[in-house]
Amino acid sequence: MTQNTQLAKLGLFDAKVPRYTSYPTAPHFTTGVQTAQFASWLQAVPEGGRVSLYIHVPFCRRLCWFCACRTQGVRNDDPVRSYLKTLEQEIRLVADTLPAGVQLSRLHWGGGTPTLLQPDMIESLAQTITSRLPFATDAEFSVEIDPNEVDDARLDALAAAGMNRASIGIQDFDPKIQETIGREQSFEITAEIAGKLRERGIHSLNADILYGLPHQDKASIADTTKKLLSLKPDRVALYGYAHVPWMAKRQTMIPEQHLPDSVARLALFDHARELFLAAGYREIGIDHFALPGDGLDTALREGRLRRNFQGYTDDTSDTLIGLGASAISRFPQGYVQNVSATASYLAQIREGKLASARGHAFAGDDLLRARVIEELMCTFRVDLEAVEAEFDVPPVDLRLELARVHQKFAPFTRHEGAVLEITTEGQPLTRMIAREFDAYSMDGNGHSLAI
Repeated sequence: MTQNTQLAKLGLFDAKVPRYTSYPTAPHFTTGVQTAQFASWLQAVPEGGRVSLYIHVPFCRRLCWFCACRTQGVRNDDPVRSYLKTLEQEIRLVADTLPAGVQLSRLHWGGGTPTLLQPDMIESLAQTITSRLPFATDAEFSVEIDPNEVDDARLDALAAAGMNRASIGIQDFDPKIQETIGREQSFEITAEIAGKLRERGIHSLNADILYGLPHQDKASIADTTKKLLSLKPDRVALYGYAHVPWMAKRQTMIPEQHLPDSVARLALFDHARELFLAAGYREIGIDHFALPGDGLDTALREGRLRRNFQGYTDDTSDTLIGLGASAISRFPQGYVQNVSATASYLAQIREGKLASARGHAFAGDDLLRARVIEELMCTFRVDLEAVEAEFDVPPVDLRLELARVHQKFAPFTRHEGAVLEITTEGQPLTRMIAREFDAYSMDGNGHSLAI
């Protein structure tokens, strides 16, 4: 029996499961968590503590058809300036609610397209943030960069604001694939922007590419991967394209008949993976690669690797505050998500209120299961004794679940005592195995393919 046959029998090529950037996942958030809880959790941050901050800029000059993020198109800067003014009001509101002396361990601007902000907007936003929440000495400030929507003046403004890590979205360099997904971006412009970033002292570069795109085959993904390797990014996210047109209407522009099937998707991932490993990159979790010595590589080796809404992280802060429309915060007590519609977000903040609309307060064995899932997603291994020692939760015996999961997924898992480990050959099953420890009901139609 071939490995693919075994994986197929376990349902890998048909399953739809969460990416587990949170637990419970966002579909289980409820309106039971709103502004009062958000404020109380902000106030509970230790005085002089460290937090991470995510800033959501939901605007794009063009809407890429493959994208399922919460974004909206803009033709001029007027709505962007209006949003930015309100976002700065939210920053002040949140900073005033936090205890004194809180510092930033991480700052990330995402979107959308943060680099559509003009230089004066970048300066104003950065000043509003750091005047109230200063950087810790070892802080990291990263920005998502669109090479088609950035210039020297904006790069200068970002560097002056303290950006020390940049994340470049690529997806694929093949012109036919780019045209099909509505994202035309040449290798030449990408290489030029990577060079300009390094000229400004920003030597930590991330890059994102996708597998599973229409018309993609082994030759095209190999060409994209080799071109990307020539840019020597410090870390790479190799994400599977999530085709969810029922959630992202723009994806109806993607010709489904040209999408590779699940077996082909796994082959595309494996082909790119082999090229990254051959080039000396270390494998990080299910879909990241990092050069030796990169923060993710160090965190993995030291047992500090974590997973959040931006993927894998070496951030040690247990509080992530998300600001802007639809942004999600994570506290030791639970999750809070801002209202998603931009107009509603603007109205709520302008009334002097926090913009939270829903979330989840941890209860029962949530934290225990969250860590089990996170350990599997980060290291492909979980030791229940070590996890249980971390949490003061009602007694829950997950050892029976561990045995059941091993029985279901062997020989792609190993089980001894309180330890479950996913074999190298079984790593494509990781999200499915993680789902076995998810106590919440699940509608598979709300999630992407397992591979």
